[in-house]
Amino acid sequence: MSESFHNSSGNKLLAALPREDYERLLPYLESVFLDFKQYLYLPNQPIEYVYFPLDGIISLLTVLGDGGTIEVATVGNEGMIGIPVLLGVDQLPAETMVQVPGKALRMQVDVFKREVPVGSSFHKLLLLYVQARVNHLMQSAGCNRLHSIEQRCCRWLLLTQDRVATDEFPLTQEFLSQMLGVRRASVSEVAATLQKEGLIRYNRGKMKVIDRERLKATSCECYQVFTEEYERILGFPPIKNEV
Repeated sequence: MSESFHNSSGNKLLAALPREDYERLLPYLESVFLDFKQYLYLPNQPIEYVYFPLDGIISLLTVLGDGGTIEVATVGNEGMIGIPVLLGVDQLPAETMVQVPGKALRMQVDVFKREVPVGSSFHKLLLLYVQARVNHLMQSAGCNRLHSIEQRCCRWLLLTQDRVATDEFPLTQEFLSQMLGVRRASVSEVAATLQKEGLIRYNRGKMKVIDRERLKATSCECYQVFTEEYERILGFPPIKNEV
């Protein structure tokens, strides 16, 4: 079996590639820094690049008729931004915006289509990733319907901490309210409760996880389901977050 490229601080999809495949793609991967609130895609506009986040987090936002937005998915170092291109589509009916700034590798769409053809090992891996994302979205639908704001908030904080690999990261209540689909006042109340109980510290747009184990105990079971699903389908190693 070909040796895989391993980089614990990089993108997990790229890390799962055989070394020779990664090295073949490396000249086409441009390292970029993604700024807070930077738009990567706008609704129904041509997609120019696919992105592989390294330590930031990207939000996919559905734009409603009244101009409001709600987050439908987040992507970090476990995944890829640009699934429509993989499926043969060059537009996305949603906004894609940087929620937590960080580094990423990007590839031009025409190069991606040429270098990741249908049937290639990377194309097959990315299709497995799409299936994991679909399963994730189905679990999220049930989670958003049945679980409390506090449980969902804890689940989101844990997933974010896993992706950025640090216990402190920028986070606004505006973004958190979009992600949870609730009023900002509700987010403020939950954050105040978690801070009072010593699970987190939140100040001036900075979130710090203080007690990860108690945060996991307060979260719903969906956090574990999400992480195990990527392990089951993609073979990613279990998360060992020791920050």
